[in-house]
Amino acid sequence: MRVPFLDLARTHDTIRAELDAAWHRVLDRSRYILGEEVEAFETEFAAYCGAEHAIGVANGLDALHLILRAHGIGHGDEVLVPSNTFIATWLAVSQVGAIPVAIEPDPDTYNMDPALAERAITSRTKALVPVHLYGQAADMTVLRALARRNGLLCVEDAAQAHGATFDGTRAGSLGDAAAFSFYPGKNLGALGDGGAITTSDPTMARRMRELANYGSSEKYVHRQQGVNSRLDELQAAVLRVKLRHLDAWNARRATIARLYHDALAPTGLALPQVDPRADAVWHLYVIRTDHRDALAAGLKRRGIDTQIHYPIAPADAEAYAGISVRGSSELGRRLGREILSLPIGPHMSDDEVRQVAAACLEVAETFHSPAA
Repeated sequence: MRVPFLDLARTHDTIRAELDAAWHRVLDRSRYILGEEVEAFETEFAAYCGAEHAIGVANGLDALHLILRAHGIGHGDEVLVPSNTFIATWLAVSQVGAIPVAIEPDPDTYNMDPALAERAITSRTKALVPVHLYGQAADMTVLRALARRNGLLCVEDAAQAHGATFDGTRAGSLGDAAAFSFYPGKNLGALGDGGAITTSDPTMARRMRELANYGSSEKYVHRQQGVNSRLDELQAAVLRVKLRHLDAWNARRATIARLYHDALAPTGLALPQVDPRADAVWHLYVIRTDHRDALAAGLKRRGIDTQIHYPIAPADAEAYAGISVRGSSELGRRLGREILSLPIGPHMSDDEVRQVAAACLEVAETFHSPAA
């Protein structure tokens, strides 16, 4: 039996009637941009995150870019970013003309190391952008305190952390502002691209909302040179449905992670470690091994789909070739050679989890056999 990496069709089948009703509600109103569904979703999502404001935008990259731009981050400024993340975190910094400064992760949680972040601060540093990688919130208690001591903007890249908490506070209200992606494969995913910004700063919320809508909050009155980055009504309606199920889906992911952890303990594979202060939502279940490629190939032969998040450190991307980038990415590069994401999703069955674990055990045994 093949085990897909993520089966969105099975997830959607369980809520098809709700999705159909939401879809037709938008069609019946025939208003597709900045209507009642977006307004309602923004209110509901802000409340869910514990923030005062949410602004729906076109995607997660735009969310990060708009936060930095609204706060005046620009040419010559430095922004601390993880060495191991999807390149969107870095691109947002580059888009406003600032310089990404690579900060290596904590080797256990893979999130930004606060001690290394503190050492990297210079007179040009204006912001830090920790990523809640794989669904586990970064150490925001220390990172936000660090930002405050140094007068820095603290931005959460929460694209993988819908519903995650740290010290009991949800992602989206742990920093000065947060950026979310609703890419279909996320824990809270649309049926296309989408994103949101959360913040409790009313002045910045108003500025970011204007920037995302051509620099306007009143038709044909443009106070800023903005962009077109808006969450549309159809996606907002879908997200409103899915938000009601998010906690249950996250709980199922956590159960799957526990099953993996128990079953894979004998393998010698490096398993995910969670900060005891964090409640992870397990967007990904990522293991590490020196034999990553052999493990992935062995699992593929046994019908198990896997992925690598992320094989190339942003500092090594062709997009940054010839550009001077501060900071170290050595551990980020090593992770890119060793990490492998196993299948996980809210409607993955226990039998499928056991099949994946058994295949991992079988393949891992070959790494230590005389013929290996």
